[in-house]
Amino acid sequence: MNENKNDFAKLSLSASMLGNLEQLGYLQMTAIQAASLPVTLAGKDLIAQASTGSGKTAAFGIPLVEKILPADFAVQAMILCPTRELADQVSQEIRRLARAVGNVKVVTLCGGVALRGQVLSLEHGAHVVVGTPGRIMDHLERGSLKLKGLQTLVLDEADRMLDMGFFDDIATVARQCPSKRQTLLFSATYPEGIAKLATQFMKDPQTVKVETQHSANKIKQIFVQVKESERLHAVSMVLNHFRPTSTLAFCNTKVQCRDLVAVLQAQGFSALALYGELEQRERDQVLIQFANRSCSVLVATDVAARGLDVAQLEAVINVDVTPDSEVHIHRIGRTGRADAEGLAVSLASMDEMGYVGKIEVLQGRESSWQELSTLTPAGKDMLVPAMATLQIVGGRKEKIRAGDVLGALTGDAGYTREQVGKINVNEYSTYVAVSRDIAREAMDKLSRGKVKGKSVKVRLLKDASGIENE
Repeated sequence: MNENKNDFAKLSLSASMLGNLEQLGYLQMTAIQAASLPVTLAGKDLIAQASTGSGKTAAFGIPLVEKILPADFAVQAMILCPTRELADQVSQEIRRLARAVGNVKVVTLCGGVALRGQVLSLEHGAHVVVGTPGRIMDHLERGSLKLKGLQTLVLDEADRMLDMGFFDDIATVARQCPSKRQTLLFSATYPEGIAKLATQFMKDPQTVKVETQHSANKIKQIFVQVKESERLHAVSMVLNHFRPTSTLAFCNTKVQCRDLVAVLQAQGFSALALYGELEQRERDQVLIQFANRSCSVLVATDVAARGLDVAQLEAVINVDVTPDSEVHIHRIGRTGRADAEGLAVSLASMDEMGYVGKIEVLQGRESSWQELSTLTPAGKDMLVPAMATLQIVGGRKEKIRAGDVLGALTGDAGYTREQVGKINVNEYSTYVAVSRDIAREAMDKLSRGKVKGKSVKVRLLKDASGIENE
């Protein structure tokens, strides 16, 4: 076997962890893992600059899990995240990493979910808590969350938590943690609040930084000059010209988000919006439909899209150019992941040329421009998503698992595995993507049949264009 400097076996990890990492397909470290794991496994505090999708969850998850004592049912590690979506993703990843250790209990504490169920989960004992600052503060105030045995505190996407005004909340939580602990801070950018957090709550932190530049040949970047009055219509011109199956469109404001979705839906595009004021249930449904290919275009603000990691995202459209050139790099880095090629189209007015100049300086190259008039439709058919989403009433509380739903659809209902897409089991609801052409029939069959031996209520989520699926 070839020696590789990114080989996990070179680290001082337990045999069971190495075996589990191999099973999970983690054979080589990403850049951020290689830079940070030697520091964190040595027990030192860490400030790591790395973007979403860089493998940072395993970078803090591996050392955190290695320290857990399963027999001790105290909270031994806590991870603060800016959004519930990120907290859910992190919880899933920690559970996967913790398989090596045995029965490690991970509890997610976020708003938008009843406190009572979370209090009961904590009463039954938890080793790892993952949550948003506000809800974690609620539990600390109620006394339902106790941190005496805490060994590791992780601040994930700390820059976004600061953007969202969580500095005081983070400070309040950190003060209630034992002083003898390891603190790990991960952030894509480095605003001044990070230094303030480090000074107040960390002990001689080591700093590692992984460049967030993206391979120029993997992401095709195009700038299109537009007048303000053309901007929203230009988005549909981009979609019809390039015809990506999955697009994330960034707007600088919530108002722009809402306006663009209205325009796209009126033109028959399958588009949904993601911004700060949505109720949690709506946010969940929007993200699930986009990730499972039931929605073609997700229109979002930077804060709302933080932590969103969608596989095989074909295109990013910057509806407005962001004043922060580092944010631009993170936006376009959502596409062109792994070995896939990506497309990033930025619409720029004359007023935004200064921002474009800053991006060129950061990227070290001139931008490539295309005339708006050259964006012509590449086909007559509308861009229709391949999948539609069924919502089943009942989730983890009813002990429903993804395998139960898959079994019901491929067993009694008679569909093939290829006709069933992503399955998301939440606390009280389960969402399953099915091929659009069988959606109504699949809904009827599931409603008449049984999941895990029980009858269930099923509904078809409205298509993102606002029209119910045929």
